[in-house]
Amino acid sequence: MSETVIGVALLIAAYFAGSFPTASAIGMVSGHDHSKEGSGNPGASNVYRTSGAAYGLITVVIDVLKGFIPVLATLWILDSRPWASAVWAAATVGHVIPFARWRNGGKGVATGGGGSLPLFPYLGLVLVPIFIVAVKLTKRASVGSLVITGLTLVGVVILHEDPIEIAMAAVVAAVIIYRHRSNIGRLLSGQELKVG
Repeated sequence: MSETVIGVALLIAAYFAGSFPTASAIGMVSGHDHSKEGSGNPGASNVYRTSGAAYGLITVVIDVLKGFIPVLATLWILDSRPWASAVWAAATVGHVIPFARWRNGGKGVATGGGGSLPLFPYLGLVLVPIFIVAVKLTKRASVGSLVITGLTLVGVVILHEDPIEIAMAAVVAAVIIYRHRSNIGRLLSGQELKVG
């Protein structure tokens, strides 16, 4: 089987992995409908806000794995960073624009962040504490998310020369930032919901 066929299969698998409705599954267990409570976003920060810290943490872990596992599998199967970068983008897009809920996906931060770890582990080690500090200082998950999204793209551009890796990092950043457009509006107007 050719590398292209395997690569395309991995892209499709990554998209469907990213599409897994983590918040909906956690909602069934916790007795909450996260599409109708809190911010209405099916993401970890809203699960934390409406169902509590334990459920929020479980959601983060699963969403991170949705990006991490497909990228790691691609690096292992094809030993190709360009293909793994494309899989990273596919998993993130799957989370943001899932096939079953089309326009009702999450923000893409945990899945995008998880997918970046096998590719850029040292960058991830730096950005995780930055995210935590940004959220602690502002009490808003969206601020931390936007900060690390921008820094991830900057870091990839500075540390890596491969144009495909840079292009895929740009796709991931663009998708996440676009999905945060309502958060940006609320931040500018001072109406963004707090975490905790």
